[in-house]
Amino acid sequence: MIVSLDFKSEVPIYLQLRNEIIRGIGSGMLSMGEKLPTVRNLAQDIGVNPMTVNKTYALLRDEGFILTDGRRGAVVISGTNTDAAYKEKLTKQMEILASEAAIKGMGEKEFLTLCENLYQKLKIKKLVPEAGIS
Repeated sequence: MIVSLDFKSEVPIYLQLRNEIIRGIGSGMLSMGEKLPTVRNLAQDIGVNPMTVNKTYALLRDEGFILTDGRRGAVVISGTNTDAAYKEKLTKQMEILASEAAIKGMGEKEFLTLCENLYQKLKIKKLVPEAGIS
């Protein structure tokens, strides 16, 4: 798994790693049902403390992106449901992004086009049944 981390960033490493794994799932580089590297192996590969990877995996598990168990390790979940709590969280995050875009002078159409292009670029539609796309 190829991971790009910025050790000088203000964003904590465990969140950067979480975001990289989410990007990997969204882009199809990580498949549904695919086993992630062990905590120890990933920590060694990217040069971080195993507790950092453990924290990332726990966060991804709590968010419903992976399953973890002692025997199988961490596995990408296939076909997770979008519940109301997740939609609310996503709405709050998107409100911030839309506000930032508006403050910087980006129009609604340009913002929506950017979102659509990014969604398509990441091949996310392959992960979502057509009926689920609104």
